[in-house]
Amino acid sequence: MSSAEQPSAVNKANTDDDGMSWWYRWLCKIAGVIGGISCAVAGVWNCVTVNPLNIAAGVWMVLNACVLFLCEVPFCCQFIEFANAVAARADRLKPWQKAFFYCGMALFPVFLSLSITTLFGNAIAFATGVLYGLASLGKKGDAVSYARLQHQKPGDEEKLTGTTDGEAQ
Repeated sequence: MSSAEQPSAVNKANTDDDGMSWWYRWLCKIAGVIGGISCAVAGVWNCVTVNPLNIAAGVWMVLNACVLFLCEVPFCCQFIEFANAVAARADRLKPWQKAFFYCGMALFPVFLSLSITTLFGNAIAFATGVLYGLASLGKKGDAVSYARLQHQKPGDEEKLTGTTDGEAQ
């Protein structure tokens, strides 16, 4: 393998291991960053109250924002010693595991204190989990293989019943 082929092979291996293309991976990361920002802002806003459940939900939302930043954009957290270790571990997770984790993190504050702030603050973080969940479903098949599959289906049914187009009953 020449030196020109090595980077493309490494890049292809990184995208093929979880089935995500480069643009979808960036879409998920951008959604994670925006979700972290919305969680942080709504969480701080939610803490401005005297209701203890609202304060707990707000603190959880701020923690959600920190986790989203650590997992999706660790270079924003360079002052934290373990940020790169957490990011490396999060990158090894399968998309369905990230989806379950992000959606669960986003739903917990809503169950603690159901309000407009917690709903809208966690909506984008939940959407990030949904994007990862959709990535775990895999790539869509191409039209040619689907047409071949549909074309083979009637022939298989005729073989099962023992009739063909030439035999009229």
